[in-house]
Amino acid sequence: MTKDALAYIGLGSNLNDPVVQVTYALEALGEIEGISILETSQFYTSPAMGGPADQSDYVNAVAALKTVLSPRNLLQKLQLLERLQGRTRGPRWGPRIIDLDILLYGDRIIDEKDFQVPHSCLHQRAFVLIPLFEIAPDLIMPNHGKLSRLVDSLDSDELQLVRN
Repeated sequence: MTKDALAYIGLGSNLNDPVVQVTYALEALGEIEGISILETSQFYTSPAMGGPADQSDYVNAVAALKTVLSPRNLLQKLQLLERLQGRTRGPRWGPRIIDLDILLYGDRIIDEKDFQVPHSCLHQRAFVLIPLFEIAPDLIMPNHGKLSRLVDSLDSDELQLVRN
């Protein structure tokens, strides 16, 4: 266990009623010992990026959380939640019931073969940056500087707010 850290988690789904899947994942995430959800963005839809051409749009959100779990332990908990929710590993960038990623963990930089924080493509993805900006507009991102600068440089025309 470590001292409290602020982490940001990306959530996404494009299978089996994606809004329900992301909502369920958020609820399950909040029930893990050692995690407190501080804030959650609204849900956004965007076209699938890469992978099979006939995929449905994704529903994405970002959650800010306080955790005493180490980055690796948090990753293990997220992967367990994915499996419990029915995710199976398929083609890269393929359709998913749920995808949970550690976007940021404090100001830590982790660069291991199977684990990168900040998430390796975070700085290029509107479907993550815009919901992240919604809940943390003053964020300074390791290796990339002000989040607001990254958001200003995005082409976010394909990102739409989910209307409830």
